[in-house]
Amino acid sequence: MTDWEPRAIALADELAAAGKLTDERWRKALTSVPRHVLVPEYFQPDQEGGWRRVSTSAGEGLDAVYSNKSLITDVDERGHAVSSSSMPGLMVRMLELLEIGRFHRVLEIGTGTGYNAALITEYLGNGNNLFSVDIDYIDTAQERLASLGYHPTLRKADGVDGLPDWAPYDRILATVAVPRIPAAWVAQLNDGGRILADIKVAVSAGNLVLLRKNGDTLSGRFDGRYAAFMAMRHPDRAQQRPSQPATSGNEEHSTTHYEPMAWENTVVWFLAALQFPEGTTYGMQLDSDHQPSKATFSSGDGSWARVDIKADANGERLVVQSGPTSLWDVISDGYRQWEEAGRPTWDRFYLTVKPDGEQVVWLDDPEGEFSWLLP
Repeated sequence: MTDWEPRAIALADELAAAGKLTDERWRKALTSVPRHVLVPEYFQPDQEGGWRRVSTSAGEGLDAVYSNKSLITDVDERGHAVSSSSMPGLMVRMLELLEIGRFHRVLEIGTGTGYNAALITEYLGNGNNLFSVDIDYIDTAQERLASLGYHPTLRKADGVDGLPDWAPYDRILATVAVPRIPAAWVAQLNDGGRILADIKVAVSAGNLVLLRKNGDTLSGRFDGRYAAFMAMRHPDRAQQRPSQPATSGNEEHSTTHYEPMAWENTVVWFLAALQFPEGTTYGMQLDSDHQPSKATFSSGDGSWARVDIKADANGERLVVQSGPTSLWDVISDGYRQWEEAGRPTWDRFYLTVKPDGEQVVWLDDPEGEFSWLLP
């Protein structure tokens, strides 16, 4: 037994004990695929705010690659993480949710390192029924997969278009986040087939949803546990530069009793994000002791907001906001909707993709009081 095999077995045992791995065939796949071959190195933040490369051939790197951790596998010239190998526990949970059959044709959106493709190929018994697409990394992933005897069909293309040449598929799995289900995926899915994707309408705003196709309509429930993937990238679209907050002195001052770090309540953040301007994100401002003092928000239209983290004696916090969109008002409306709906958790939310392309999120009952259109 080589150095990696006991680690893979221990990882499988850990995931099984946590209830994330229940299918013996997926356990066999997890313990048969050497993750370190497909992820030979990863990037670790250093103390200077940069990155250091860590080899997974031995030591801390080998331990890390066989732990239930997400690993950054590529950074761009600006030092931003652009690709990762997801947590094995999340991968396996998603694969089990899809209920992939032995003879199913599977389309994966987001090849990345090829590790997930290796797990699926091992599970299926061959690569004839696995198809995977990515805008990058395809050549490297194909070479590493082939070295292990895996030969799925990989293509370099924009994942939003799916892979029409080999359609239709019984299962579509997206390991990247999308703001809505692309029409091409719907068209390329067999009747009765399933799509599992991470819907994110803004940064951190959304969750995994499992959809089943019935005729021309897809519908299904969001997963009860929160998960997140990096946003899908597109080769033909220029990288947007973050906008600068408006510098106008026309600032609005108010107070709020809501928690300032709204993104920590992922349902509230999602409901608010349905109304956000494009490019809305969040952060924190530090005080002189380098402790968080304000939650900050900014958007692509130049709007911004700052909310004090510490409340006064009455439980209120100061809000300052400016720009075309009153961002904290939008966030407050997300809180209000959540409270009016009975403070629901993710497992009460559903998504329906209609034949005309309209995509509707609804709570408990498709004809009920609470529903929202995906932008």
